[in-house]
Amino acid sequence: MECEFPRINSNREEIKEILESVKTIAVIGLSPNPEKDSHKVAKYLQEKGYKIFPVYPKEETILGEKVYRSLPEIPERVDMVNIFRKPAAMLPIVEKAIERGDVKVIWSQIGIVNNEAAEKAIAHGMKVVQNHCAMVEHRELF
Repeated sequence: MECEFPRINSNREEIKEILESVKTIAVIGLSPNPEKDSHKVAKYLQEKGYKIFPVYPKEETILGEKVYRSLPEIPERVDMVNIFRKPAAMLPIVEKAIERGDVKVIWSQIGIVNNEAAEKAIAHGMKVVQNHCAMVEHRELF
């Protein structure tokens, strides 16, 4: 399971389509520390007009948004789940996303690949981007 190669992934065109269509993003593992990648990426996405929902075990607010302890707690629609957790955490996150029924995209950041989780998400009608940074992709495309 260590360091899998992504067998399932979106292409450039699909990534552009995803970034144009999603409006709300649950950021799983969004650190309150401004030095962490999860914080930098979420701040960038927020500045570009996306509504972010921080999901983190502590804190009350991050980047001015209410922090949720888990994906099911978010009361609003979630278009995309952006994952900043270890690859092993991806499958349970995908399962929660499937239970919600509103998530269209599972996006795992650079270094995070779980093909089993990706296959399950695809089987439930979601698009999957693995091992890509949403901020880098957005910057390059727009």
